[in-house]
Amino acid sequence: MTATGLFPPTRLAGLQRLAAFLPHAGLDYAAGRNTDPGPGRPGPVSRLSPYIRHRLIAESEIVARVLEQHSPGTAGKYVQEMLWRTYWKGWLELHPSVWTRFLDQRDSQAENFPDPRAVADAEAGRTGIEGFDDWARELVGTGYLHNHARMWFASIWIFTLRLPWALGADFFLRHLVDADPASNTLSWRWVAGLQTVGKTYLATTDNIARFTEGRFRPVGLAREATALTEPPPEPPRRLPPAPAFAPAQPSLLLVTPEDMNPEPLINDRRLVRSVTIARDANLLWGDRSRNFVRAAAWDTAARLRDGVDGPVEVSGVLEAEPLASAARAANVRQIITACAPVGPTADALARITRDLARDGVALVSVRRDWDARFWPHARAGFFSFRKQIPTLLAESGLS
Repeated sequence: MTATGLFPPTRLAGLQRLAAFLPHAGLDYAAGRNTDPGPGRPGPVSRLSPYIRHRLIAESEIVARVLEQHSPGTAGKYVQEMLWRTYWKGWLELHPSVWTRFLDQRDSQAENFPDPRAVADAEAGRTGIEGFDDWARELVGTGYLHNHARMWFASIWIFTLRLPWALGADFFLRHLVDADPASNTLSWRWVAGLQTVGKTYLATTDNIARFTEGRFRPVGLAREATALTEPPPEPPRRLPPAPAFAPAQPSLLLVTPEDMNPEPLINDRRLVRSVTIARDANLLWGDRSRNFVRAAAWDTAARLRDGVDGPVEVSGVLEAEPLASAARAANVRQIITACAPVGPTADALARITRDLARDGVALVSVRRDWDARFWPHARAGFFSFRKQIPTLLAESGLS
C-alpha cells in the first residue's frame, strides 16, 4: 500500500484518525504501545505521525482532545510519548550544530565506508536477518514502521551489522512519510549511545519475538551494544527570540511543509492579502514525504480559500524572488510564516529572510505558543524535561 493510501494527506483525515484513536489513548495504548502486529493489522498506536510531523494537526490539539476523554494519569503514557517529539525538536533547537554534524557524518560515511554493498543489502532487506529484512522492505514499500520496529532496526543496523549509524538515519529519512530531522536523527543517536552518552538500545531475540507476537525470532543478533563515541555537542544555547511582527499590518502568509495548518497564526483574515504555500521538494528527503506534502498543500489551499480574502497560490519552490514578487503584487511589506525548527526549511528561511530584507520586505517567523513554552526546557535529558510536563501543561490550560 502506498504512503498516501495509509495516510490520506488531509487535515480532515488526520482528525478522523484522531477521533477513532481517542477511546484507546489511555490504558489500551499504555498496555499495547510496544507491540508491532505487522503491516495492515490494527494496533493500539495512533498512526498520527505524518499529520503531526507536518502539523496538519498540532500537538496541543491532540493533547487537549486526549485529556478531554482521559485523566492525566490514565493517558499519561500517550501524552508523554507525544511530548517526546516536542522534546526532540526543542533539544535540537538548542543544539543546532548536532544537525550539521549529522549531515557531515552522513556524507563522510557515504564516501569512506569500505563496504557499500553491505549498506545496499541492508537497505534492500538482503541480510538474512529475520525481521530486519522484513522491516527494510516494509519501510520502502509503505513509508512507515512502528516505533518499536524502528528501534530494533536501528540497533541491528549499528550493533549487529556494524554499519554507519548516519547512513541508517539517512535511509529512514529517505523513505519515511513522517521523516523528521529532529525525531529521526536524535532517535538514531539515542540507540547508538551518542544522545544519552553511554546509554544504548540493544535489540534482542526474545524482545522481538514477544512484541511481534511471535512473527519474528531472529538469530545471531549482537549480544552487547557498546556505545559509539564522539566529541560532546556544544552547550545548549538560549532559544532565539521570535522576531516581533506587526499583527495589524497587511501581510502575505507563507506556508511551508513544517506547519500546514497555519490558521491559528491568522489574527484577522482581512489582513492576509495573499497566501503562498511552498511545497518545495528540496526541503524533504524522499518521495514518500514529498508526495504527502504535495497533496497536503492542495488540502491546505482549499481550507485557506475559505478563511482568507486574498488569493491562495501553491508554489513548488521556497525562494526569495517569487516571494518578493508575490508581496509586491499583494502590496504588502510583511510576510508571516510559522517558525520552522532546525532543519532544511529553517536554513532556507534564514537565507530568504536576508534576501527579502534587501527588497524591503520583512519575513517574520511566528513561534507557536506550544513551542515557546516547551522548547526552552529541552536543555538536558528527557527525564529532566518530563518533570516539567505537568506544570507546562497546566500553564497551557491542558491538565
